[in-house]
Amino acid sequence: MTARLHAGTSSWSEKSWVGTFYPEGMQPGRFLSHYATQFDTVEADVTYYRIPDRKLVDGWNDKTPDGFLLAAKFPRSIVHAGDGPKPDPGRLLVLDHVGPDVEEFLAAMRRLGPKCGPLVLQFPYFNRDAFASAGPFLERLDTFLAALPDDMRFAVEIRNKAWITQPLLDLLRGHSVAFVLVDLAYMPHPNVLAQRLDLITADFTYGRLIGDRKAIDALTDRFDKVVVDQSKRLDGWAELLRNYMARTRDVFVYANNHYAGHGPATIRDLVERIGPV
Repeated sequence: MTARLHAGTSSWSEKSWVGTFYPEGMQPGRFLSHYATQFDTVEADVTYYRIPDRKLVDGWNDKTPDGFLLAAKFPRSIVHAGDGPKPDPGRLLVLDHVGPDVEEFLAAMRRLGPKCGPLVLQFPYFNRDAFASAGPFLERLDTFLAALPDDMRFAVEIRNKAWITQPLLDLLRGHSVAFVLVDLAYMPHPNVLAQRLDLITADFTYGRLIGDRKAIDALTDRFDKVVVDQSKRLDGWAELLRNYMARTRDVFVYANNHYAGHGPATIRDLVERIGPV
């Protein structure tokens, strides 16, 4: 079995792509339609900041062709729940508090029909004020995942590297939820993690090339070209995803502008390194 590879970028709304990725003079309202001629999937970032309304989701549907897949992040109100920079552990993932937002978000994403890709629970780093250890968080996560519908695909991103252990992976596997392979400044490269853990927990793989925001922002305020050579890390990604494509049905992978400076170039580079599928 060889998985279908779905490769794209994190968001499509970057205005500095005009003139490089988007044609000169293109207006933002036409970005997604053009994007969908270049890639077959995208990860929506806007959903982290607010639950999309019917008009917005229907617009995404209208601007993309059959076969296109739109992944999206769960809203901040669900995975963070704090009003300020600190997450609120008293509300986070607690269905009595976040249940209405979960229902509203899932109903909105269902409007995409077969174009709805995986939905990602991107958790922040939790200090001991939020959760004293991984155990209480995993108990909360287990209850939350059990309440999700089984006809949609979900993925979980963890940013506490010490929590990436067998109990977490077993929990996700029990719910057929994907463990997000994330390449982030302070996190171990997924290819390193894969040397000691089986990171496949669902029938699809989900990867995110995020990078080091502060380092890239120090180099550029535009995202129209690559400014950091990530060849070594991309080779690691290509090796890992080639292996995982033999074990899952679908592989989703998205590149952020802050990975190397220009998301579209990064993801095209990765696809080339993976080779024919």
